[in-house]
Amino acid sequence: MEVVPAWAPAVGFTLLPHAGGFLGGNITKREIPTWYKTLQKPSWCPPNWVFAPVWGTLYTSMGYGSYLVWKELGGFNEKSVVPLGLYAGNLALNWAWTPIFFGAHKMGWGLVTLLLTTGTATAATASWYNINKTAAYLMVPYLAWLSLASALNYRIWKDNCNKK
Repeated sequence: MEVVPAWAPAVGFTLLPHAGGFLGGNITKREIPTWYKTLQKPSWCPPNWVFAPVWGTLYTSMGYGSYLVWKELGGFNEKSVVPLGLYAGNLALNWAWTPIFFGAHKMGWGLVTLLLTTGTATAATASWYNINKTAAYLMVPYLAWLSLASALNYRIWKDNCNKK
């Protein structure tokens, strides 16, 4: 029987969120110079180069937080179903946003997806707080960025609602 090295779960959980980010990044890269460039954006929209390092940092932070929760609860078991299930749902919604917004050009549905993402991120963070406070605190920058992203998505949608 092969034993998993002690560091492997920490690395796996930390890298997992990046998988969806990497796949979504291919869609985003294709759409930025074509469709996204033509959209009206608010003056407070961050420059395009900011998004990749911010998301990389946030994915690492939330991934490591999920590892801390998993470890604290003793792995995948009955106690971890809700906190890690909320996180998994959040990750799925997070990964869905890029194909919806950038891939399908559905800005309104992108906003709905972001609001659901924010809700599940908030619920996951709240459920993590009594398990591992550090894990919950690692989600705070993500929640702040989701607030900015939601406001930005809303503004872009409203300012470009007649654009195909």
